[in-house]
Amino acid sequence: MKKCFFLAVLCAYAVAGTAFSAWGAPARAPIPIEDVNPGYVFNGSASAGGWNYMLDAGRRATDAAFPGLRSAHVESVEMGGPAVAAMESLIRRHNSKLIFACAFGYWDFVQEMAQKHPDIAFMHVSGSRREDEDNVGTIFGRMYQPRYLSGMVAGSLSKSGKIGYVAAYPIPEVIRTINAFTLGARQVNPHATVKVMWLHSWYTPSREKEAAQVLIEAGCDLLGMDTDTGAVARESEDAGVYVIGYNHDMSGYAPTMHLTAPVWKWERFFGPIVQQVADGTWKPEDMWWGMKEGVVDLAPFGPAVPEDVRKIVNDEKERVISGEQLIFTGPIKDQTGTARIREGETMPDADIWGMDWFVEGVLGDIPRY
Repeated sequence: MKKCFFLAVLCAYAVAGTAFSAWGAPARAPIPIEDVNPGYVFNGSASAGGWNYMLDAGRRATDAAFPGLRSAHVESVEMGGPAVAAMESLIRRHNSKLIFACAFGYWDFVQEMAQKHPDIAFMHVSGSRREDEDNVGTIFGRMYQPRYLSGMVAGSLSKSGKIGYVAAYPIPEVIRTINAFTLGARQVNPHATVKVMWLHSWYTPSREKEAAQVLIEAGCDLLGMDTDTGAVARESEDAGVYVIGYNHDMSGYAPTMHLTAPVWKWERFFGPIVQQVADGTWKPEDMWWGMKEGVVDLAPFGPAVPEDVRKIVNDEKERVISGEQLIFTGPIKDQTGTARIREGETMPDADIWGMDWFVEGVLGDIPRY
């Protein structure tokens, strides 16, 4: 991947004017690319095969794209004091001019560090920035787009129409992807249902496996997931049940039963932001990019996905990328049968971002904290 690719993405995005808004932050002086020294904070192990694995893959791809760029990262960083200490260490020991805090729960601690270090650019993965912040931006992907497409695969391959879903936390970023997955499944099978089991954890392999077993015993012949390990995929392979992975292509865990997976390509974010910091053009922004910008995608289809299904999904993928298919366009009802989005109307981004209800076809409650 070349530096010019990131520049092209950045320029195309600026021309299109999509998905993020800029605020009047003070100008920053350009610095040599070798002095950016981006620092990354991960909430888990980069070798675990999930969320942090893909973040680290994006970090390494970005380093390779810029000669002289030297990044550093800290793994398995808990919230609170450890997060603050990790960012402080990257700034003082690695001389980082750019910090990527790569977990939803780091938000409060990013605010604390940003006030202490106004000369450092902070990018938080997920969350929403405040207008008065001059050195904090956010990045996230429209993961609901490939989730919808993977739901179409699930609805096409499930013989019973009973689909299980091993879910992490009942927060909007998970709820909206479950909804998109369900809408995709019901697009091809109007009677399909998606049964949700909450773990209240991103990374607990033993509980992920147990949840998969419970859903299979309940009659689900296909599983989706948004947790960070391959435990659900492994259990599906052992049980002879189809599975939709997450984060990256999980076919290595389930060679015969893996159908596809919504995947992240974080370098599509990291590269342009590193270039902006080096150029002195970086400003704090909320960047919510999707399949059009290449930050989220669908993994290759597994051997069990028939050609006719591949064509249907690939055709729909083109509609998503072009903006013809916006997914959360009415009519859409919630799971009680109440109309939430009227025919011809499209849910605005702010409502998608804060989604706290399930669409029709989802079986399960949303716990309230």
